Amino acid sequence: MLNSFVKFAAAAVLLAAAAPALAQVQTVDPNQSDAWRNPTPPATATTPALAPAPAAQAPASSDSYTPIGEAPAEAAPAAVPGTETYTPPPPVANGAQTPSEAAVPRDDIFNAAEGLFGRGARGLGNILEDILHDQGQPIAYITGQEASGAFMFGLRYGSGVMHHQIEGDRTVYWTGPSIGFDVGGDVNKVFVLVYNLHDSQRLFRRYPHGEGHAYFVGGFSATYLRWGDVVLIPVRLGGGLRLGLNVGYMRFSDHNRWLPF
Repeated sequence: MLNSFVKFAAAAVLLAAAAPALAQVQTVDPNQSDAWRNPTPPATATTPALAPAPAAQAPASSDSYTPIGEAPAEAAPAAVPGTETYTPPPPVANGAQTPSEAAVPRDDIFNAAEGLFGRGARGLGNILEDILHDQGQPIAYITGQEASGAFMFGLRYGSGVMHHQIEGDRTVYWTGPSIGFDVGGDVNKVFVLVYNLHDSQRLFRRYPHGEGHAYFVGGFSATYLRWGDVVLIPVRLGGGLRLGLNVGYMRFSDHNRWLPF
């Protein structure tokens, strides 16, 4: 039995020694003549390829150079097509007002009145200042003269030139019947301030007087006439003798009329 065990152990040792040699034996296909020249290499484990590292990006180039220590200038915002840039108007000084383009300049009003009544007429500047302070600057004015007389029933005839700030100059006429406790006659130079008359044809109608308020400064008198939104303020200075109170109207026309009504 000991001999059998020795034989078995010797056989195991031989098999263990022959195992590496058997692992190196290559299989050759007899149908391929050159198979023994190019044996098939044994399969080996495949190592996965590593992904290449991303290339470093170069810093963006700048077209402008900013010196050290200075802040870069801010770029102007791009203009949007179809839009307009709004530029605010310059500030207006305190108390300054822009007169309407349709209003007669103050200098023209005073020059025209002085040309009619005479430069330095006593009370003229004061009465004009009072009217302009209350009513503002007119859109037109009339320079002319008139004659009137009354004995209970009175008549007035006048003519002049209207200087309209928009429509220019034109000749106008007026008549004025009146009734009341009124006796006498007078001849006057008349300077009429005209307000809200955007169409000069609207002047030609009847304007009742005796309502509203009146101005009296020095030798000048001024009455307040109105029809709708059109306001007339005739300033009169003249000579004669006339006493009393009356009511009536002034009718303006573009031609001379003998009938006062």
